[in-house]
Amino acid sequence: TFTLSYVTGRSVGIGAYLCRLGSRVVQMQRGPMILTGYGALNKLLGRSLYTSQDQLGGPGIMMPNGVSHLLVQDDQEGVNSMLRWLSYVPDKVASSPPILSPIADPVDRDVEFTPKRGVPYNVRHMLAGTSEGDDTFLSGFFDKDSFVETLPEWGKTVVTGRGRLGGIPMGCVAVEVNSVECRTVADPGDAESREVVRQQAGQVWFPDSAYKTAQSIEDFNREGLPLIVFANWRGFSGGTRDMADSVLKYGAMVVDALVGYKQPVFVYIPPGGELRGGAWVVVDPTINSERMEMFADSDSRGGILEPAGICEVKFRAGDVIKQMHRLDDKLRELDADPVANAEAIKAREEVLMPVYQSIALEFADQHDRGGRMLAKGVVSAVLDWKNSRRSLHSRLMRRLNEQELERKALEAAPLLSESAKLWCARFGLRRLHEQGDSSVEAGDWDGAAEAVQKKWDSVADEKAATILTGDVERISRELESLKRASALEQALAAVGALDDAGK
Repeated sequence: TFTLSYVTGRSVGIGAYLCRLGSRVVQMQRGPMILTGYGALNKLLGRSLYTSQDQLGGPGIMMPNGVSHLLVQDDQEGVNSMLRWLSYVPDKVASSPPILSPIADPVDRDVEFTPKRGVPYNVRHMLAGTSEGDDTFLSGFFDKDSFVETLPEWGKTVVTGRGRLGGIPMGCVAVEVNSVECRTVADPGDAESREVVRQQAGQVWFPDSAYKTAQSIEDFNREGLPLIVFANWRGFSGGTRDMADSVLKYGAMVVDALVGYKQPVFVYIPPGGELRGGAWVVVDPTINSERMEMFADSDSRGGILEPAGICEVKFRAGDVIKQMHRLDDKLRELDADPVANAEAIKAREEVLMPVYQSIALEFADQHDRGGRMLAKGVVSAVLDWKNSRRSLHSRLMRRLNEQELERKALEAAPLLSESAKLWCARFGLRRLHEQGDSSVEAGDWDGAAEAVQKKWDSVADEKAATILTGDVERISRELESLKRASALEQALAAVGALDDAGK
């Protein structure tokens, strides 16, 4: 169910609760959400401490705490925001997301804005593109002018919103790479209260941003949107204050949200990005292998420990010194008389230590790159950022078409839910065979489930999407055949149950 509230004026008491219960809130600048008016609070406290409703529930309160998703200046902008939000949502539950056609921004164009390792950048430019000083537009990942950020003032180390990829609406979770400020306002009703401003490092999940991630993923799921996560986290903030603020609980909520996701989910480590530690565990596709896939950019890194950390565990100072004595000619000569040459050996080791440590770091770093991730089977493919739009659009079209056929198969044969995906695979291979494709041998589609799935997985995404949507009449006949077979199976099962009861 999709619910959206627009706060155009004062919303008090149960009205404020209804807005929050509606999950999605667009708030006008002059529309506070409050439980009790400031005048009543002043009477209760016996002093005139509050001077306006905005101190209690204005945008300065409701945007940073994550209650309001969007802030608008007037009703015209508010109505436009609601209509735009609705344009991303399917018209009914379990239907496909609304795809814009014709597509204003070509799917096969290059992504021009490219993040560079170690260079600060605005992650929104990576998603939506940006204009340079000479008015040259550098395109981002999503279609031009399609990305809309929500919850921008809450949990700032994570950026969430909705955009379109080749006209297909998607939910998006990305990571802020720069340090941000987390501000806690002072309460006029508490004489000892003070405003607190804390710095939060980029590429780290804090309690507020982890909660924001989980809530946004749940919203995208209820809206029926495919999801892309640009995973660029070094881990969770695990300090005393953050542990006390339930960062562990909110991190687990992210896992729960992904486990229950019903639409295609792409996890993509962007160029210059890295995925480390507990953050990898949270977004690993094995938690929902039916829906999730992970991709890595050719210039990304991934692994539980960073190179410096893995060297401290696997290649300590003693191990480095052993390698020096094994490989360095001068040290081997000095080892002929270690007692007499003790000072010379120590001096040589100190000279060589930075060189060997840098080599060890580079060696460890090589094991964190896309090729190694692909070889270990933890990512589905290594992508080039410039071509990522067309690659992921083709994959998304395939997954959406498979999911649509899966839904139709489940409607035709409700008892075959476990085999619905295999039915889609068999159907696709059968069509390939009937069309005379030489890559599929006769009878393969009627063989073992594993062989069928392997054959189907080998079909290119664009070709698979064409196969799954190319012949509506044939799809209808296959669904009718499946429906009859399912009805017969249910009838035979019912007769067998009666026979057992009679015995």
